[in-house]
Amino acid sequence: MRDALAIARQAFATDDVPVGALIVNADGVVVGTGFNEREANNDPTAHAEVVAIRNAAARLQKSRLDGCTLIVTLEPCAMCAGAIAQSRISHLVYGAWDEKAGAVGSVWDVLRDPRSIFKVEVTAGVLQAECAELLKEFFSDK
Repeated sequence: MRDALAIARQAFATDDVPVGALIVNADGVVVGTGFNEREANNDPTAHAEVVAIRNAAARLQKSRLDGCTLIVTLEPCAMCAGAIAQSRISHLVYGAWDEKAGAVGSVWDVLRDPRSIFKVEVTAGVLQAECAELLKEFFSDK
């Protein structure tokens, strides 16, 4: 999670919300990284999770990321939760809760909904205070 926080800080340069993500394979090797690039690229889908998934899929030359773990500083939204499920990521680890748009426990729970055909192991609240503090720092300037 500390690596994801370092990645998140890169978003400050583009005036994007500082969310960072990384994907590691079953051997613990980082295969993809991403931070929010919505403002930088005028792309509403360029959330950190989606950028990291695209990066990992391109690097691994496959669309299914079975056995991989996504580590992200903020609870994924519904779009990102859907992308996580569709990419077949096996494990999600996130830091801060998103009580406005979170879709993995706060507002919705897309990944653990019993109707979901894709099962993702979820670990929430890792370095929660540090992840939340980075967001507070960003928004205090707005």
